[in-house]
Amino acid sequence: MVFGSFYFNLIVSLITGDNRDGGVKEWDVPTPNSLPHDPTVGSDGSLWFTGMQSNTLGQLDLKTGEIKEYPLKTSGSGPHGLAADREGNIWFTANHKGYIGKLNPRNGELVEYRMPDPAARDPHSLVFDRKGVIWFTVQRGNFVGRLDPQTGAIQLRRSPTLNSTPYGIAVNSKGVLFFCEFGSNKLASIDPGTMRIIEYLLPEGARPRRLAITSDDMIYYSDYARGFLGRWDPAGATVQEWASPGGRESRPYGIAVTPDGIVWYSESGLKPNTIVRFDPRTKVFASWPIPSGGGVVRNMVPTLQGDLYIACSGVNKVGVVRVIRPKQ
Repeated sequence: MVFGSFYFNLIVSLITGDNRDGGVKEWDVPTPNSLPHDPTVGSDGSLWFTGMQSNTLGQLDLKTGEIKEYPLKTSGSGPHGLAADREGNIWFTANHKGYIGKLNPRNGELVEYRMPDPAARDPHSLVFDRKGVIWFTVQRGNFVGRLDPQTGAIQLRRSPTLNSTPYGIAVNSKGVLFFCEFGSNKLASIDPGTMRIIEYLLPEGARPRRLAITSDDMIYYSDYARGFLGRWDPAGATVQEWASPGGRESRPYGIAVTPDGIVWYSESGLKPNTIVRFDPRTKVFASWPIPSGGGVVRNMVPTLQGDLYIACSGVNKVGVVRVIRPKQ
């Protein structure tokens, strides 16, 4: 591990649990065994999360520490992926019931948009493009799709590779969608106009699970199977890899890029799980343990301030990774 003075406050906080000057602060989810899965940033900056086993969506007020849970109207929905729109609505994938849902937190209204094909039974992750259209993956069903919030219309496309397990999804600066094929050693792109899918081969044995895209459209992915952080350059169609600090069994998982261009991810195979920082400019890693252990950080999202929201599934907590940078 690399311990630079730039991140001293973060290191101290992670080791001692003192969160006054940065580090990881965690909150218990009210419902036991909720399995908080994916976090997102609400339009007001609050931390939202899916309770996959409790069939709820949750909202953490960072000022008060209060968590409010919103039960879903269809039992056993298995809420999974999560995203907020500009109006403050919270959208989620119902991984167990084959629909995408929308919650209006102001009045509690829930709307469900059912998959048009019953084979698309398990919508997984979702993201908004710049036009406000939702793009999503369907894991075992082997689809990707889009949903127009204005009309409710859903269109689906099968992933070209059989059993490719479409997983994490993100959009680049040009509006092109990219997703991980966790069941194969491939990434893929989606043309937002035609929905044409193009696949890109990664090294043998790679299993990309989540991905994040930098402002210069470099794609970083967590290679869950081999314990690597990977970078795919769409312009040159080239791959570069780095061994994760925790080794081959570290199982990199949730990943994000903060506004300063730093890549962050969690090693889910280590006990405790770690928060890992990678600087694309210097190619230097640093890693720290999560105080609670994490219990698998499946996804993370950056805030505009450069913090990270995380959900710690196995320990029934949500948290914020906050880095205090020195005054200039």
